[in-house]
Amino acid sequence: MALTDNDFRNILTRTKTIALVGASANTSRPSHMVGQFLTDRGYRVIPVNPGLAGQVMFGETVVAELSDVVGPIDMVDIFRSSDAVPAIVDAALKLDGVQTIWMQLGVAHEEAAKKARAAGLDVVENHCPKIEIARLGL
Repeated sequence: MALTDNDFRNILTRTKTIALVGASANTSRPSHMVGQFLTDRGYRVIPVNPGLAGQVMFGETVVAELSDVVGPIDMVDIFRSSDAVPAIVDAALKLDGVQTIWMQLGVAHEEAAKKARAAGLDVVENHCPKIEIARLGL
């Protein structure tokens, strides 16, 4: 399902809190660069990475799993391989407030996307919010 610029604009302007699954402490990794960009743009970015749990990144304590996130989140931004998406979507569907599943460039999973859409969530596949924010001038 192709999203329009208005769809991207609506998602990115209503979103305030993002769980970034697959966050990296390595500043040269795309997940770190995107997380920092989103933080600098005023989003609250909660990093999710079991290997870094307890550390601080983007001004937030890294959590091991989505289920460890305290409080509602608006978007789950996935920096993991496509085969990891179904379990992440299942975990996201158990959280309060999630409105969007966002899969980064090169990440897509048709069945997981269908499941998330059936639950009423917006789904973005194979896109980067940093690129879309810049392209739309947000």
